[in-house]
Amino acid sequence: MELKQIESQVKSHFNETVKIRRHLHMYPELSFQEVHTPAYIVEYLRGLGIEVQEGVGGRGVVGKLIVDESLPTVALRADFDALPIQDLKDTPYKSTVPGVMHACGHDAHTAIVLTAARILSSMKDQLKGNIVFIHQHAEEVDPGGAIQMIADGCLENVDAIFGTHVTTSLDVGKVDYKYGTATGMPDDFTIKLKGLGGHASRPHNAIDPVAAGISLCNQLQYAVTRKSNAMDSVVLSITMFNAGSQHNIIPDEVTIGGTIRTFNHDMQDLMITELNNTLEGLVRTTGVSYDLDYMRGYPPVVNDDEMTDIVVKSANKISTVSETIRLEPDLGGEDFSYYLQKVPGTFFYTGVKNSSFKADFPHHHGHFDIDEKGMMNAVSVMLESVFTYFEKESQ
Repeated sequence: MELKQIESQVKSHFNETVKIRRHLHMYPELSFQEVHTPAYIVEYLRGLGIEVQEGVGGRGVVGKLIVDESLPTVALRADFDALPIQDLKDTPYKSTVPGVMHACGHDAHTAIVLTAARILSSMKDQLKGNIVFIHQHAEEVDPGGAIQMIADGCLENVDAIFGTHVTTSLDVGKVDYKYGTATGMPDDFTIKLKGLGGHASRPHNAIDPVAAGISLCNQLQYAVTRKSNAMDSVVLSITMFNAGSQHNIIPDEVTIGGTIRTFNHDMQDLMITELNNTLEGLVRTTGVSYDLDYMRGYPPVVNDDEMTDIVVKSANKISTVSETIRLEPDLGGEDFSYYLQKVPGTFFYTGVKNSSFKADFPHHHGHFDIDEKGMMNAVSVMLESVFTYFEKESQ
């Protein structure tokens, strides 16, 4: 398929891509609670004449466009879960579900891959291979949907995989890529500090979990700055601190939550050890007790060099892509990593930032929005990458 034809097809379907994204944006669903979204995807894919498997790994959807089973097969992956965030935008397509919104772009990812499915299904006779469309549930919450879908066979006979993430840290027209390790390991923890409540005027008669919790948060930063090697990247962020309900009452319990991000298992193990040591020290000095719930997160995304080359070369051909940028790894987490442990592939980033209409808020923010024109670049890069891969394999 010629590049001009790809770009023409993507442009002609842009309004439909926007329609899909906005529909999903208005009706978001949380991780492991997706019902409407997979049903919508199933109906759309079946309308294209694509073979569909639903309930894959629980709530995932897999579409298969099979030309010849003896030919190579490429997978395109999108995630479709939302976040527990109130949509603060004033737009016609803002979320209709209180306290839930697509604040990370998964609605766009779904629209991108569905558009790719429409275009590829319309030119099945030009394909030199097969396409699998992986629509994944629950990317945002451990253990994630990817590992469940893989266990249920979504990568069966797949030879390579491509995925993208839209980003408001990158202007429309730009595409980011990373060779090798691309993301970190996002561990989550929840700590319940248990003390003895009492009157705020007589703290000596209580065991104050609030004061202990504040001390804990400060001490944990010491582990980052003084226990870890400064040359090894690590982030420890406290994101939840829930305690008390009245000014004059020392509560019995405090709940603290957060995340630890690292690139390697040695650093991960060190931070877990320091967390436990800090908690044990807190018990001795304050008298509190604790429960620790620690969940190791997804493994790092490790992109295949050859597949990354294909995406970079493809992106540089697209007329609406103004720049491709090689980035260093970051400590974000992404369960696309599980697919890459099974088959070669790459995960790239597509710019959707446009400050002129406030599409510049960070991900996981209540005002998050995108410049939808950026979705066209993602579709074009994916399609060109698919055809480039097939050409390479046929030589």
